[in-house]
Amino acid sequence: MPFIPHTPDDEKQMLSAIGVDSIEQLFDEIPTGLRHDLGNENLQNVPTHASEMDVSRLMHQRAAQDGQPLCFLGAGAYEHHIPAAVWELTTRGEFYTAYTPYQAEASQGSLQVVYEFQTMIANLNALDVSNASLYDGASALAEAVLMAIRANRKSKSKIIYMPRTVHPHYRKTVEAIVTNQGITLELLDYDASTGAIDANSLPKEPGDFAALVIPQPNFFGALEDVDTLTDWAHTHKALVIGVVNPVALAILKPPGEWGTDGADIACGEGQPLGIPLASGGPYYGFMCCKQAIVRQMPGRIIGRTVDMDGKPGFTLTLQAREQHIRRSKATSNICTNQGLMVTASTIHMALLGAEGLERVALNSHANNRKLVEKLTALDGVEAVFSSAVFHETVIRLDAPLNDVMHALHAQNLLPGYALQDEYPELENCLLVCATETRTDEDIDTYVNHLQGILSKHDRA
Repeated sequence: MPFIPHTPDDEKQMLSAIGVDSIEQLFDEIPTGLRHDLGNENLQNVPTHASEMDVSRLMHQRAAQDGQPLCFLGAGAYEHHIPAAVWELTTRGEFYTAYTPYQAEASQGSLQVVYEFQTMIANLNALDVSNASLYDGASALAEAVLMAIRANRKSKSKIIYMPRTVHPHYRKTVEAIVTNQGITLELLDYDASTGAIDANSLPKEPGDFAALVIPQPNFFGALEDVDTLTDWAHTHKALVIGVVNPVALAILKPPGEWGTDGADIACGEGQPLGIPLASGGPYYGFMCCKQAIVRQMPGRIIGRTVDMDGKPGFTLTLQAREQHIRRSKATSNICTNQGLMVTASTIHMALLGAEGLERVALNSHANNRKLVEKLTALDGVEAVFSSAVFHETVIRLDAPLNDVMHALHAQNLLPGYALQDEYPELENCLLVCATETRTDEDIDTYVNHLQGILSKHDRA
């Protein structure tokens, strides 16, 4: 595909039309001291070109530096099996280079993919409407908080109840985005024995607040009592925001069915749906809501309609963003959606289907149980919380955690996520994860290495 389609003759005609002799003249306002040429000594170590073979070798060498450790680390990004067809299709030129589908008549394929994505996500969450994605799970939660403030007409408050069991990175992102808009985040602590919110500890008379955030599963992997929490919030005229793992929704009650009336908004990270672990991204966020508050949803929504001849087609519908007509009154400044990631997730969900996604979730849960049972059978290892979990669990080691993790890293293992920085009360505690990709051999490898390291610590 030619990204620079102009011939030398084309360039001459365009330059002549604007009255300049060369392209270089267009940049004559740049000071000479800031410009360079091939003879500039500061760039003598930068190669002027490289062959495809050389570039490929270099990229493989750089990738190999990351290694391929055995991964028991989750904490918001998960290693799931991705069928080969997902990215073979996603990286076709029709999808890979497509941009925002403003011209519906020329973008029916892209629009239909996003429409199918929205349908799947809305069904997975049992809510009425889904948007076409956000930047990531953390910013999706921030947008959900802003949306709840706008949408809750029964509340004049700008207080959001935020459990400490929400991913700490999500909480920091939300705080960075919303606190300068006069919104207050009131933290709810978790029960030290279960790792989840104790509904009996909730305020009997909380006063006016706009919304309650409920993570499911929470950051510790524990399952919250979503029905009781949802009904408590609605009793006090607050909205409910669910922060969910989309894979877990294949076997857990979806947000739209929580409590008597269901959550009002659901959001989360889409990475578990066909997006590989890739040194930090790119990922994408998703968001759903009830029909009653859809006009407060940020981003864009793709709709299905018919043309003048009665043929079905797809088009952008609600998109009350600042780039269009609303300016400062826009619901959000969310811009281009993560279209390529959404395409991959749509293909991934279509290939797996409901049954396949359920198998992934069940096998992940089963592997986590195997892992925790074998780890806690070791001397010096115990499970911290008693709640039911999905595919992550918190364990405590009877040894300095940093030393143990360093030793496991040396064995090409990623043993989990250390919690003591964000949760000082959980010293020497590790959040471990097992998805459907972990085999019995993988689990035994982890257990055996940890056993050897702990035994050396005891002898020391």
